Amino acid sequence: MTDFIAKAVLKRDVFSETQKGYLAGEPDKVVIRRVVTASPIWTRPLAWILARREIAALRAVKGIEGTPQLINTDKDGLERTWTEGAPLHLARPSSREFYKDAFRLLRQLRRAGITHNDLAKPQNWLMTPEGRASVIDFQLASRHRRRGALYRFMAYEDFRHLLKQMRSFAPDLMTPTGKRILARRSLPSRIWMATGKKVYNLITRGIFNWSDGEGTGDRLQHEGEIITAALQKVPGVRDVALTLYPLPRKGVGLYAFVEADGDISAQLRASQDNLENGARADLVQQVAALPRTAEGEVRHDLLSLVAMNQIPDLTAIIERDPALAAIVSPIIAGRLNFTDRRISRLETATNA
Repeated sequence: MTDFIAKAVLKRDVFSETQKGYLAGEPDKVVIRRVVTASPIWTRPLAWILARREIAALRAVKGIEGTPQLINTDKDGLERTWTEGAPLHLARPSSREFYKDAFRLLRQLRRAGITHNDLAKPQNWLMTPEGRASVIDFQLASRHRRRGALYRFMAYEDFRHLLKQMRSFAPDLMTPTGKRILARRSLPSRIWMATGKKVYNLITRGIFNWSDGEGTGDRLQHEGEIITAALQKVPGVRDVALTLYPLPRKGVGLYAFVEADGDISAQLRASQDNLENGARADLVQQVAALPRTAEGEVRHDLLSLVAMNQIPDLTAIIERDPALAAIVSPIIAGRLNFTDRRISRLETATNA
């Protein structure tokens, strides 16, 4: 197999590490590598089950526009093509053309016998620079050789989840039929939410200490209120926003953005000493203003990109909005985390 040169780690959890890089000799072609053997030994059997599901699904969607294409597999994991685009919670698509293309993509997946099963997450949908729809992350996807009741239910749920994305980002495009579909879950879905979903959450969040999304929400839930309250007590603080970022070795850190005037950085740091239950923000950055939506809501999506040092992705978003750039650019310049990756044993061996 052609050597893979990793440039950054996009995501890590108990099931794999997802790296962004390129194949030797092709530096201009971006490739994604999922390293299953970077997972802990105790989760690796399940990690390989998820990886094999992804491999099977990617083989089935070969040639479908808007899906990743499988490149290679080996004893450590798999490599696939990179999809250029912004996740829906950042792109916020509102055009009819985007959703028309997204429904086209779902129809093609159905014809290939594939249900994605994880399209409720807006980060699994991308809007490409051309305004087209793409989907990523096929770890939970199913390949159906028969179009029975289970297939029809899963395909219907994929459809419902796309409608939910439309309702979130383009509610004016919702038809009466779409609204009726979202207003009432199917019977299997209601049963799942009442039974299977609870078991799923117990296993992933309790046993694996992993949550949906980036698998890192628990610390924010447990410590967030304590940290926010302590920071808001500092004189001069107007608002506080917390987000997460990967720590260099393991786990996640809490990054606090504090909106205030004057230099009160010392007081902010001191406010984190001796908090209840050992709560503490790992990084505290004072900012002149927090980015907000037109309705005044803090743009946590942008702050998360700052915290994770995903500056190229962030720059591509704010350069289209000069007013937003004026607020976010100073935050980027003053950021406190300058790494979004760790060197794994596999990378060390490859680069030695």
